[in-house]
Amino acid sequence: MLDYETLKLIWWLLVGVLLVGFAVMDGHDMGMGTLLPFVARTDSERRVLINSVAPHWDGNQVWFVTAGGAIFAAWPLVYATAFSGLYFALMAVLWAMFFRPVGFDYRSKVADPRWRAGWDWGIFVGSAVPALLFGVAFGNVLQGVPFYYEDNMRSIYTGTFWALLNPFALWSGVLSLSMFAFHGANYLIVRTEGEIQQRARRASLLFGALMVVVFALCGLLIMGMQGYTLISGPETGAVQSPTGKVVEMQAGAWLANFNKLPWLWVFPALGFTAALGGMGFASKLKGVMAFISSSVAMLAVIFTAGVAMFPFVLPSSSMPSHGLTVWDCVSSQRTLSLMFWVALIMTPIVIVYTGWAYRIMRGKITVAHIEANDHSVY
Repeated sequence: MLDYETLKLIWWLLVGVLLVGFAVMDGHDMGMGTLLPFVARTDSERRVLINSVAPHWDGNQVWFVTAGGAIFAAWPLVYATAFSGLYFALMAVLWAMFFRPVGFDYRSKVADPRWRAGWDWGIFVGSAVPALLFGVAFGNVLQGVPFYYEDNMRSIYTGTFWALLNPFALWSGVLSLSMFAFHGANYLIVRTEGEIQQRARRASLLFGALMVVVFALCGLLIMGMQGYTLISGPETGAVQSPTGKVVEMQAGAWLANFNKLPWLWVFPALGFTAALGGMGFASKLKGVMAFISSSVAMLAVIFTAGVAMFPFVLPSSSMPSHGLTVWDCVSSQRTLSLMFWVALIMTPIVIVYTGWAYRIMRGKITVAHIEANDHSVY
């Protein structure tokens, strides 16, 4: 059996992998939804975009559900504290996401242009708003979430919903939204042709450039930001209480891990390099390579944030010593061990099946095909 400390590290990595899987798989269909009212000009063109993700979008939601389930099972204190304190913010994400499945299913059931235009904007809201708010959430976590624990371990949230919409968090939201739109545009380059593909190319260059600029801006802001440093606490392999440690806030603390292990700078460097590479491939309409590049860029951005915060998972701005780390927010050793073996078996199966599904349903979606199959579901 793996020791407790190793399992804690493994689950930090696995949660990161699941978040990357969600960003890559659900990100491109959210990116498509964000671009839907702008890249497509006619009803047939919008059906082209919708049909490009139609066979896969609901399957991609598995990554979102699995990431949430993994946090619930592996990091129960994070799940309980975040969902209690950020209840209205998380509900806003879910309410917005309701528009996507309903929009996909109901849009083409009535031929009225107003009906279809309304659902097109519903799909846009259900794609763009969650993409924005995911980044806002990350931005707030980096600054510290205002909560503390009472003696009975009941978490108390001391902030407000509107306080979450602070400048750094909003810039983080713009970064997230631009990543998803960039990724979705690259996917459309793969699946479309003609004028739609050219518009997707222009969208890729626009949002790729925005991603690079905002990623750099967020990095500069983090350099001067108050971060959190774990001064002392129980042994990393022991069963811990989240309140039994000493934490200090220090300017530039989120750069400490990079300065301690310089090779970790590969993550932010890869974020810039992959994004610029994706733009280069998109400009030449090399869609597959552009899609791979934007996938790598998202991986690099997510792990840049994770590495910067390590070992913190949910720092507290109200009472820093109550912030949650990888060492003290986890389930029991037995739970982590059982989950590890389940993940080791099931994750490759999901990846292989997903790859097979995309291979079977590959190819270009054209306006001619859509108009020849006018009575299809989407």
